[in-house]
Amino acid sequence: MKPKKLSAYLYEYKIPYLFAVFSVIVSVSLDLLSPQLTRRIIDDVIIGREIYKLKYLLAGILGIGIGRCIFQYIKEFTFDVTGIKITAAMRRRLFDHIQSLSADFFDRTNTGELMARIKDDIDRIGDGITFVGMLLIEVIIHTAIVLFFMYRLNGKLAMIPAAAMLVAAIIAIVMERKLDSVYEAISEKTAALNTIAEENLTGVRTVKAFARETFEIGKFLSHNRKYYELNMRQSKIFVTYYPYLTLISKLLPLSILLFGGRLVMNGELSPGSLGAFVEYSMNIVWPMEMLGWLTNSFSSAVASNRRLNKLYMEKPGIIEKDNPIMPAKIHGQITFSHVSFSKLDEGASTPYEILRDISFQVEAGKTIGIMGATGAGKSSIIHLLERFYDTTQGTVSIDGIDVKDMSLKQLRGSISLVMQDVFLFSDTIMENVKLGKRDKLDAHAVRHASKQAQASSFIEPMEKQYDTIIGERGVGLSGGQKQRISIARALAKKNPILILDDSTSALDMETEHLIQDTLRKLGHTTKIIIAHRISSVMYADEIIVLENGSIKERGNHTMLMAQKGLYYETYAAQYQGGDLNAH
Repeated sequence: MKPKKLSAYLYEYKIPYLFAVFSVIVSVSLDLLSPQLTRRIIDDVIIGREIYKLKYLLAGILGIGIGRCIFQYIKEFTFDVTGIKITAAMRRRLFDHIQSLSADFFDRTNTGELMARIKDDIDRIGDGITFVGMLLIEVIIHTAIVLFFMYRLNGKLAMIPAAAMLVAAIIAIVMERKLDSVYEAISEKTAALNTIAEENLTGVRTVKAFARETFEIGKFLSHNRKYYELNMRQSKIFVTYYPYLTLISKLLPLSILLFGGRLVMNGELSPGSLGAFVEYSMNIVWPMEMLGWLTNSFSSAVASNRRLNKLYMEKPGIIEKDNPIMPAKIHGQITFSHVSFSKLDEGASTPYEILRDISFQVEAGKTIGIMGATGAGKSSIIHLLERFYDTTQGTVSIDGIDVKDMSLKQLRGSISLVMQDVFLFSDTIMENVKLGKRDKLDAHAVRHASKQAQASSFIEPMEKQYDTIIGERGVGLSGGQKQRISIARALAKKNPILILDDSTSALDMETEHLIQDTLRKLGHTTKIIIAHRISSVMYADEIIVLENGSIKERGNHTMLMAQKGLYYETYAAQYQGGDLNAH
């Protein structure tokens, strides 16, 4: 997804934005008419003794005040509403882009950094195009109109505020350039702080279990200190340059009064015009005082926009074909043909091999068990089947169709996956089981799947049963309960392919046995069972044993037991003291 320029968003909302800018022009113009009325009061009423004009001039000042209030409200409301819509559209587009990226991106990008981009950076850009942007536009229009009126009153005297504004602009530009690099560093440190906080809050039980509170606090404080130092650098830059802007704004009215007074004494300027000029100089002070703060905020928005563009440069590694093959029905035959898979870690020069020359076939409705030590490549087989990654060599196909030629939606929508690391959302049990097919599953299907997964036994005694809200990532449930809800979620879909990735590790033997009985009754579902327990795979039609990314042994339970190899050794270790031939 290509980055969408801010100008494109502004163009999309050009009508309300132009209306807001028009309101700014009217509001500022009305405000700057006041000094003209002041000039008339001094020259005509006070000096010229034309008292009858006073009521009209005062009514004019009142009318200007009312009109300015109305257009100020319209301006702020329109800018805010338009800015909120643009910010929401930007956040939605960024989230869509992140969701479109492949698994390899998330392997090398931490959650805290993405949270900083979605929340903090979008907020800063939103401020830049709403409140800060509105003030910048107002400052430009305000300054232009003030200078116009000043030059109309006296061109010679108007050169003083023009020179002051030029000096102020140079100071603001220098300050913006110095702040730019600091904001970049602050954003990166914000992402690091978010990551540490997110990891510690999510894994607070692990931290407490290993008594790592002191270490983790120290790590957080170390990053927090660097964050503090960066903000102090920002503050030092700001306080170094901002006083110059303040000094210019304070000296300007005084200079106008001194030089203007001389022009009045020389008869080159009327007293009323000098009064109006001083009032205009006070009006132009406000933009100069705001210039430092606006430069500060605008620099932050520019830096955030640059980081978002960098994120938009990330491209998904897994790309669906323009015209994918979409069979009317998926039966579930799975074929791995001479599959090899290598992965390049960030910072590494050469990829490391995970799978090497893997070949097997599972007929529709059959079951294959996959065993092997940790790191043998078991989960990588599933990742390739779901096309989270692409093979380095060989092909993975379903019903004879290469998964690279299939629609990602149909491919992944045909597979029910029970992951090793169970993830449950902070929602009701009902919604967690419905996940993926919310509109197609009713309460009866959820209850039936929960019963099959042996989850109904602990759900139904709860006060709110399936409407019980579980905590973030399933907090409040035991490991076995979370696994059973995850299994129910997979069974409820009734997809042609079911994958269980070490998904019964937290279950007792009796519950696992009941679930295995359920799985054996799913005659039309192709099942891939990854496990460390022999009991999970021993009834599979074929079992493959992986070692260092290759198939070391294959066959059914009886054949593998007869080989007296890795499978036999695993069985012996798990059933020490038992009868090895009992099964």
